Amino acid sequence: MKNLQIRDAHPNDRDAIREITLLAYQEYAAVMPLHWEGYRESILATLADVTPAEQFVAEQVGVIVGSVLLYPAGTKVSASEDVPTIREWPEVRLLAVAPTARRQGIGAALMRECIRRAHRAGASFLTLHTTDKMPVAMRMYERLGFLRAPALDVPVAEDLIVKGYRLNLEYRAPRR
Repeated sequence: MKNLQIRDAHPNDRDAIREITLLAYQEYAAVMPLHWEGYRESILATLADVTPAEQFVAEQVGVIVGSVLLYPAGTKVSASEDVPTIREWPEVRLLAVAPTARRQGIGAALMRECIRRAHRAGASFLTLHTTDKMPVAMRMYERLGFLRAPALDVPVAEDLIVKGYRLNLEYRAPRR
């Protein structure tokens, strides 16, 4: 992680964030062909308006190599039937690391920043969602202490469940 800096995203970072996020998630097009276009559209829609999330980036030697969104507790979310629900805890979304910058701990550094910020905000838990199609990400989340939280699962289709994970922040001091 040479010269890695985690910082708040600036408005002029939008294009780089969109490009890195699409590059990072493009590999899933092959493993979820029936769902990829909808997922890609969702990624683009989320990145077009990230409010009320905090968005921050990993920058290495002046180049953005990763990004993530951290939504605060209390954020309204539309469920599958457009029935709004409220996030009880902060939630991590769209963690992305440029494929050329992987295996350097950048994703873990971004996640530790999410943990630190959620802890600083007084949250009891930090949540996220992922799928079995993302085993590398799942292993990283588990190494950081996230546990499966089936009550947070979102069934998208018969062949795709978005799995909920939760980190208990009350028993864990954030690592830097």
